[in-house]
Amino acid sequence: MVPVSYDQPIVQTYFVYSGVLALKVLVMAPLTARQRYAKKVFANEEDAQKAKGVVKFDDPDVERVRRAHLNDLENIPVFWILGGLYLTTGPDPEVATWLFRIYTAGRILHSLVYAVKPMPPPSRGIAFGVSNLITWYMGWKVVSHYFNAL
Repeated sequence: MVPVSYDQPIVQTYFVYSGVLALKVLVMAPLTARQRYAKKVFANEEDAQKAKGVVKFDDPDVERVRRAHLNDLENIPVFWILGGLYLTTGPDPEVATWLFRIYTAGRILHSLVYAVKPMPPPSRGIAFGVSNLITWYMGWKVVSHYFNAL
């Protein structure tokens, strides 16, 4: 295992992009709420009554934002884990920096083309796929690095 220290620039870069991704996840809840209030469609009776709306679980616009949020919750924690482990393999700092940047840009773009301004295929697939390939790459590097050390 390569020693990792908080004062290493590559670790700080990982922290910056991890922080950006955490904020991105947090933004999705108010985005969902904004869509709910705009459409007057809610998941709970008390919210619907207060806003003079209805309880509905299948509004396509609300569900699109919720699915984008769920996609973040399924994928971004994997990046945090694999990115942190990847740092312990002694990656080239420039390569790691670009992986972190591209992953973050891909996740932001994914939400934009999925939930904010829906665009036709393959825009969402490309944004998801690029980020997904990066996590697979980092995972492969971690497994192969430590498997070879056994």
